[in-house]
Amino acid sequence: MHGRPRRPDKPEDAAAAEAKAAKLRDLQTQVLRNHHSHTYSKEALGLSFKLLELNPEAYTAWNYRKLAFQHNLGELSELEAIKSSIDDELRVVELALRQNPKSYGAWYHRKWLLNQKLAPVDFKREFGLLDKLLKVDARNFHGWNYRRFLAKFMGVPEEEELKYTMDKISDNFSNYSAWHNRSILLSNLLTQQKKGFESKQKIFSEEFELVTQALFTDPSDQSGWFYHLWLLAQTSSPENPQLIALWPSNGAKLSLSSVREANDKQNTPFSFSSICCYSLKEGILPIVLFFNEPVKGLTPSSVSLNSDLVVGKDIQWRPLSVTNSGHSNCWVTYLEVSNLEYCSSQQFSVEISIPNTDDIVSRSGSIYNCPVNFTFTFEPNNIDSITKDTDLIHDPISWDCSEPLPSHVKPSCIHFDQLKITNALIQEESKWHLERLSDELDLFRELPDDNSKFAKLTLARLLLACAAIKSRGSSLIERRGYCEEALGLFNDLICLDPSHKRYYEDERSLVLMDQLTCNMESFMKYCSVQVLPNLAPLNHVQLCRLSLTRIGFVERLLWVQMLDLSHNNLRSIEGLEALQHLICLNVSNNQISSFTALKPLTEMLSLKVLDLSFNKIGAHPINTTRYVCPSPFSHKVEACEAFEECQKKHINVEEFWDAILFFKHVNLVQLGFEGNAIANKENFRTLVVTLNPSIKWLDGACVH
Repeated sequence: MHGRPRRPDKPEDAAAAEAKAAKLRDLQTQVLRNHHSHTYSKEALGLSFKLLELNPEAYTAWNYRKLAFQHNLGELSELEAIKSSIDDELRVVELALRQNPKSYGAWYHRKWLLNQKLAPVDFKREFGLLDKLLKVDARNFHGWNYRRFLAKFMGVPEEEELKYTMDKISDNFSNYSAWHNRSILLSNLLTQQKKGFESKQKIFSEEFELVTQALFTDPSDQSGWFYHLWLLAQTSSPENPQLIALWPSNGAKLSLSSVREANDKQNTPFSFSSICCYSLKEGILPIVLFFNEPVKGLTPSSVSLNSDLVVGKDIQWRPLSVTNSGHSNCWVTYLEVSNLEYCSSQQFSVEISIPNTDDIVSRSGSIYNCPVNFTFTFEPNNIDSITKDTDLIHDPISWDCSEPLPSHVKPSCIHFDQLKITNALIQEESKWHLERLSDELDLFRELPDDNSKFAKLTLARLLLACAAIKSRGSSLIERRGYCEEALGLFNDLICLDPSHKRYYEDERSLVLMDQLTCNMESFMKYCSVQVLPNLAPLNHVQLCRLSLTRIGFVERLLWVQMLDLSHNNLRSIEGLEALQHLICLNVSNNQISSFTALKPLTEMLSLKVLDLSFNKIGAHPINTTRYVCPSPFSHKVEACEAFEECQKKHINVEEFWDAILFFKHVNLVQLGFEGNAIANKENFRTLVVTLNPSIKWLDGACVH
């Protein structure tokens, strides 16, 4: 614990441990017997005390004592007797904490006792106990958590508690728990606009000066670096959630032409407005809203949608998130367009409005307060021919990442700009943020280059924070400089700290994605508009051989229909679920190791062509990631139906349950899977064809 050296075991230690274990087993047996028989005598309580004195983590013994306390309380009528009973329980907790000051059960039991509010609490005694504990171990987070509980219980002003954290930090800059408690208190005080805490600029400037003093005093200590990271997070982004991207974009004019009409226009200038929306085959038109941070609360009342298409219909917004937490950066709704009874030349308008609302809230509790309105239109030209055509993809699509596919049309009208934040207050805040972060950059560049991973990582984060603020304006040259310097730092960190190599690679990948997609000039060489045989033009992006391990800035790719991410080092494709118009995806020759990592694809209704060749699915005999996804025995009707369907074909559902759950929720026409270990297993091909009856080509061969 906290750097105490281990000493080698002696023979007498083993004997003592065996004797202690035998005593524990005997006590546990007796306590459980009393628990089951509801025996709450003095002798029975004494046995539970002996057990907890030896093993404070015996949680059942704490629950037993709670029940015994409540039972015996009924026999007490005088306040002194009740107070004496409470004091006895508090002493049991104290003795247990002497044995293990980080016992969850002991701390919870103490909170439970005070929350009963059966007698006045001796707060002097409680704070005295904490002072003794924190002198022994100033970083005991249980003690700090209990202190927050006590302060709230007795109404201690948070300003006083903030002073206490300052005292502890002054005693020892390395007190991580004190820094952490300080961040919680400051967040509350700033949110409540308490006296003296009205100005975030003033408070955060003072906090930066405080933590910088700690970092320059001892650059090798982690505590100050983590607090600096928290301050950076508060300073580098808008205080409230912002809508940063959407699809269809504001002012877009979509011509939902049939394949035949699109091919007839191959010799005419192609523009972004004539995009063919393949989701119409499913009779839907996805609308995607993308926020700068995860939010919840998008409902028909918080997001107004007006169109002739939705008269009398309930519009439901759904979060696109693999965590199912209710919060998501990306939200989608689907307009039904399969039963239009209008002439083909009629133009439909869709208007969406998001006002200031208390309903849309971020994880931190910030409220959306940047109202926006946008409109797009489309013409359902010969929509019947699209929705009734079951063979939109007539020939297999081949991928060649050695060089970009020849583009038949210049992608001159591709629009992927984010919504611009025009609120004057936010612009003023951004100006102060950039000034503050620029000062921090100057300070950290003065640190001696002693290969401190914390210094390099913090400097990289500062650079990226400045780049993010610059992205709201037009200072692209400065922004590129920040990104280039950050890339160099992450390359250094990969060599300097190999134990965290994957984290640094992911961060470097995000910087690369930002650089490639931040403006049209840099992105143009990766984009094309492909007109393939029997297909309408597809907006195509090719991001191959870039050593990407993570996908970022997907809000700039919402318009993409054909995406090539092959020959990278991707271990996950999280984020691609936002690409609701994606038809063709190539993630071959990557490091994807499980069907769990492919879960985002089950949210993409338009996906028809998928190349997963030469990944590592099925290569690991024990693959823990497959247990991250929902259990196959979660009593979901669709899962049960899929299992029954596979069992009829003599497929081992226990072996393939994660694959079954994946293929049950995609509707592919073409799949590439060679080069994965699982592809060689018996019945895997049968599984794919059984669950995807629409599939035509599997690993380049015609299925039927």
